Amino acid sequence: MLRTRRTQLLLIGLAVILPASWAWCPPQAAQPQPKVISLRSQGEGYLRLLGGPPETSTMRSGLVTLAPGKSVGRHNTEKYEEVLIILEGSAAVSVSAGGSIQVPEGYGFYCPPHTEHDVKNIGGGLLRYVYIVAEAKTR
Repeated sequence: MLRTRRTQLLLIGLAVILPASWAWCPPQAAQPQPKVISLRSQGEGYLRLLGGPPETSTMRSGLVTLAPGKSVGRHNTEKYEEVLIILEGSAAVSVSAGGSIQVPEGYGFYCPPHTEHDVKNIGGGLLRYVYIVAEAKTR
């Protein structure tokens, strides 16, 4: 006990004597950095583009490639808002709030938070699109 008490007093004394610039600070989280993102994919499927923190503040994105007639399946944006950018082909986005919206190549689609939706390839060739999701701020 005496040895531990002396150590504590010694450490307290050093903390007082050492300059503030020597103070221990916990490591800070990595800050997002600029980067080039490749949109080259090999065949059908999914390619992660941005994976969220610490790579970004809240944003995630990916490149999706679907064969004719295929869909990604119904899912919900939850607390995120999402943008789809159609690079190639033609998509039908069905939303829980009402029907299906056709989105041609070169166009985008915005999906607000808490929205159930599905993306389907309605063209004769591949559908390639980028999705971008970010946590929505509440007002």
